[in-house]
Amino acid sequence: MKNNFKNEWDFSLLYSSIDDERIDKDIQEIERLCTMFNSKYSVLDKNNFIKHENLIISLKDYFHIRSKLTPKPIVYLSLLLHKNSSNIKAQALLNKIISRITNATNNLNFYIINLGNISDSEKENILNSEILSKYRFFLRNVFLDAKHNLSEAEERIMSLKNLPASEMWDSGHDKILSSVMIKWKGKEIPLAQANSLIADSSKNDRYKLAKLITIELKKLSVFSEAEMNALVTNAKINDELRKYTKPYEATVDGYNNDLATVEKLVEIVSNNFSIAHRFHKIKAKLLKLKVLKYSDRNAKYANIDGNYSFNNSIKSLIKVFGNFDKKYSDILKKYLENGQIDVYPKKGKTGGAYCWGTFENPTFVLLNHVNSLHDYSTIAHEMGHAFHTELSKDQGPVYSSYSTSLAETASTFFESLAFESIIETLPDKQKIIALHNQINDDISTIFRQIACFNLEKDIHNHVRENGYVSKEELADLHNKNMKAYLGSAFKLEHDDGYFFVQWGHLRRFFYVYTYAYGQLVSSALLRRYKQDKSFIVSIEKFLMAGGKDTPENILKNIGIDVTTGELFQEGIEEILQKIIKLEKLVGM
Repeated sequence: MKNNFKNEWDFSLLYSSIDDERIDKDIQEIERLCTMFNSKYSVLDKNNFIKHENLIISLKDYFHIRSKLTPKPIVYLSLLLHKNSSNIKAQALLNKIISRITNATNNLNFYIINLGNISDSEKENILNSEILSKYRFFLRNVFLDAKHNLSEAEERIMSLKNLPASEMWDSGHDKILSSVMIKWKGKEIPLAQANSLIADSSKNDRYKLAKLITIELKKLSVFSEAEMNALVTNAKINDELRKYTKPYEATVDGYNNDLATVEKLVEIVSNNFSIAHRFHKIKAKLLKLKVLKYSDRNAKYANIDGNYSFNNSIKSLIKVFGNFDKKYSDILKKYLENGQIDVYPKKGKTGGAYCWGTFENPTFVLLNHVNSLHDYSTIAHEMGHAFHTELSKDQGPVYSSYSTSLAETASTFFESLAFESIIETLPDKQKIIALHNQINDDISTIFRQIACFNLEKDIHNHVRENGYVSKEELADLHNKNMKAYLGSAFKLEHDDGYFFVQWGHLRRFFYVYTYAYGQLVSSALLRRYKQDKSFIVSIEKFLMAGGKDTPENILKNIGIDVTTGELFQEGIEEILQKIIKLEKLVGM
């Protein structure tokens, strides 16, 4: 490992400190741009507003501002809090800045509302205009979404209430979880680290650690009950005002996915839960257990030899990515040199892993690396997001932001690429372990996430029908839906249901379907790449497309059709074949 590689975020990429004068100046600039835009275009009468030569100028100005609407100060202060949730100064300043940005961007609401309100014939003329062709996909979405728009005054209220009704609850939830410490083997370790240790622990340690975590989660469940009800009720109000009929419709719409395709995905995966059940019977045999507990779902029945320290993982991944295309290993090295990756867990740090990139700001990656093979795969997964972000920037401020479903396609593709490189180096005995782990990850990414989607539907429908859902009911709904994909090999206790307290995905409503979508599409990409290495051209075409079209059309443009559901079924059949292979290897 080179000496100039860093393992913590270098905040000087953004500001010198929380007191940097540039923070306020950057917010002032956004406020100025939004005010000027409003003054310049809100006074135009309808005829001047829709003239194509005027519209293209206003669109350029609009996207110049839009590229700044996740401003550097918000990125900086959010990262400070993700690094240390007890940074009250950062939290207070972030709240103030969010309020200022919200007030500023409310000056832009008229623009989308006015575009949505023009006549159907005028919309058709605009979509057929050659000089506006660059903005055609954006305008198409504006016109389709117009039926969900409120008045300018109402949109202002909706944006202002988002902070207390949603974001502050999210922040409070993260802050509480990141402050939880688990006493384990004479040490106090963060909750995120404790969760990371379960899969690689012995049976007795796994059960003891899971019990300690559950005790803490139950203590927090009173808050989580209030939090979940507040968030879900807020979503219900928003959906009613915007005339969304299904609780997941706004999310799918926001990701530009085809609703029918997503519903087909959920149906196909749910109908194939028996494949996950079949794998879990093998897992029980390998773990030498008659019945599996909830904490066994990701358990490794044996360890794969190897040193997966961060340094060794990086060395391996630089080679893997470089063999695919040198540009990707160069991006990884640049991130490490610049301090764009924060590696190790610590008290107060947000758990899990993510990649956060915007058009105008550096991309940052958060990890909680504890030297496992899973952590090796996590680096590859998050760097897949980073590669997608870097290549999409060529689309400029209009379409550099891509759909989350495609984000998960990119990340799981590079994760699979990295994991397969490890399997190839293993002796035959350890390939059984690796195959088990690979299938286990597939089950988690596809079947577990769709089970979570179904859980979210149950929670939202329960609140819509009954007005409130208790913590005990949340636990029961959790277990009902987890049991559906886990099958008869598992016996769940009621207290296992309190996992909902820490499951952050439940707070990003219905986002989880993108994991299954991404995994199944990335499997198709990897199959085609293995068959023909020249398919890398199509893969890079996809990575560079950003958000210039719907995910379905971007994929269709490289020969991948998801709309029929056949590709989803093919991916599930591929998992079944892996399970059959594993059954033969273990003598079942």
